[in-house]
Amino acid sequence: MSRIRAVLEIELPLRVLFEQPTVAGLARHVEAAFRAGGELATPPIEPLPRTGALPLSFAQQRLWFLHQLAPEDPTYNNSKVVAFQGSLEMAALAAALDEIVRRHEILRTCLPNVDGEPLQRISPPAPVPLPEIDLAELPVALRGAEARRLAQRESERPFDLAREVPLRVIVVRLGPEDRHVLFTLHHIANDAWSLGILSREVSALYQAFAAGRPSPLRELPIQYADYAAWQRSWLRGEVLERYLSFWRGRLAGLPPVLDLPTDRPRQAVRTHRGDRLTLAIPAALTERLDALGRSLGATRFMVLLTAFQALLARASGQEDLAVGTPIAGRDRLELEPLIGLFVNMLVMRGDLRGEPSFLEAVGRTREAALAAYAHQALPFETLVDALQPERSLSHAPLFQVMFALQNVSREELELPGLRAAAAAPESRVARFDVSLVAQEADGGLLAVLEYSTDLFDAVTVLRFAGAFERLLASFVGDPARALSQASPWTEAERWQVLGEWNDTDRELPGGAALHGLFEAQVSRSPEAEALLEVDAEGGASPLTYRELDGLANRIAHHLLALGLRAEARVGLCLERAPEVVTALLGVLKAGGAYVPLDPSFPRERLGLIAADAGLALLVTREALLDRLPESGAGVVCLDRDAAVIAVRPSTRPAVSCLPQSLAYVLYTSGSTGRPKGVAVPHGAAVNFLSSMRRCPGLA
Repeated sequence: MSRIRAVLEIELPLRVLFEQPTVAGLARHVEAAFRAGGELATPPIEPLPRTGALPLSFAQQRLWFLHQLAPEDPTYNNSKVVAFQGSLEMAALAAALDEIVRRHEILRTCLPNVDGEPLQRISPPAPVPLPEIDLAELPVALRGAEARRLAQRESERPFDLAREVPLRVIVVRLGPEDRHVLFTLHHIANDAWSLGILSREVSALYQAFAAGRPSPLRELPIQYADYAAWQRSWLRGEVLERYLSFWRGRLAGLPPVLDLPTDRPRQAVRTHRGDRLTLAIPAALTERLDALGRSLGATRFMVLLTAFQALLARASGQEDLAVGTPIAGRDRLELEPLIGLFVNMLVMRGDLRGEPSFLEAVGRTREAALAAYAHQALPFETLVDALQPERSLSHAPLFQVMFALQNVSREELELPGLRAAAAAPESRVARFDVSLVAQEADGGLLAVLEYSTDLFDAVTVLRFAGAFERLLASFVGDPARALSQASPWTEAERWQVLGEWNDTDRELPGGAALHGLFEAQVSRSPEAEALLEVDAEGGASPLTYRELDGLANRIAHHLLALGLRAEARVGLCLERAPEVVTALLGVLKAGGAYVPLDPSFPRERLGLIAADAGLALLVTREALLDRLPESGAGVVCLDRDAAVIAVRPSTRPAVSCLPQSLAYVLYTSGSTGRPKGVAVPHGAAVNFLSSMRRCPGLA
């Protein structure tokens, strides 16, 4: 499409390519565009004089800002190690690197802070430092491990963007014909497409210079700084508002966080610590996915993204979710040969509401993707600034999970007389909670899952990867079936969740009554100390379990004599003293439910609780009566009524209690402005205490 624009000077929407996937169909739209005439939607990118300040692109500015926050963070270092076997001509390699840096200004650009704003400062061409570390003196068995250690260390060494160019190259010599070349670039100056350009140009220039020939590469018509200035000048005013209007509508009401079940709580500040694992999707399954996509007019990316969103929906319980995806951002012919940061992030909102089939879900993804592609020119950084989503240092804005299908060609270095093998140092960073990056390999797909180790264990992500492959197979096997009917889990995993983890049947002690636990202890050790009050002088007044049981029984009989019915609420407004325990047990033994009323609370709050709970009785002391509002409940003063309570029976009242009977009502702090009561039955309280006895184990 960029070639149609450049050669024919007409503008066609990308959607046309999907609606007319044949040359003949596309030609009809080209002819119609010629007849209609009209100007190109975007102006050309022109070279600028290097006489004034040069701005950063929007994407660069975001990475520069992140660098200011954490200058030692290597998250945005991109590294590549190329192992050469053979006679590597260091002079030809050095000359090739020098020429590449001359050609691409971005590789000799620093980003100083000038009055709080970053600017591009381009240095004149100069030889690229090419230090060599010699490991040939080490024992052969140790050289490989030491080379890997050096590569890892180099990949994690931060850049000083204000003073340092964003490219480092180091050569590690393992033997006379065994060298590793370590390339490290900061993401602010490159993307995945750029690494392919770097490989192609090193290969072409090395071959030419080693043979004594001049550079075979054409001069570049523009530089990255020209693109950055063009982007700033074009994307503003009505053009900017048109793109913003689309994305505001598209993302309105988007949930701020994808709530995946994690192994650990999300930290207040994410660290980018990460790990990765790989999943091989077989060629046969990949072919079936591609065939299904072709039948629906959808790309492999659209089919895989739909399946990934379906898995995320199953894991999170959210049917409305966002996944970020990178897009090359090189939709103009003149940008294709440039090294630089052109990649943009698009927010793909997945709509899986209404029990769609996989066929229907792919159709929704196709429409969402085409609309997003048509509005891809808006930088993600500008979108975040405009939408002002809920910001947190604990997670990325707008999306926390990324999906990418890497279809940029993997350019390998091909140098005469040398065997070359490229690899990336082991990654220990995660830019998002989870990232799934798929790339074609041996007819199938190799998917890399990068994940935050702050949130997930390796076994969890391994299970997640297996679930993704099973969903893919299920979807292509029966694409007309509802997404919810496809199972991502093995039979063993299903049994673990539905059977093993759900086996919560336990026999509750004490007849499932909260006071039954206490009465069982009375039977076991009636003369043991149950309650101890220490006065200001250090004197102790102990109560045995038998004595405490008798006191509580008397209070229970007194409450029953006053007409207390089963599960009626009894307010307890008492200061901290042994009588709190006797009164609490007395309410439970009488079949009532206690409601704590803290005498230090404001009178208004106590009134709200008493009215909301519908108290039948109120147990307190005379000294506290003035603090309590009128509630209509009968009042028992433990000090005033002590003589009457003392002659009540000390035997346990004949009151039965079921597990579902109400034990107590606790009121929340009232963060919404009004306290809310939480009703807790006996069985729930006993179950909680019993489980705490088992784990963590309270004696």
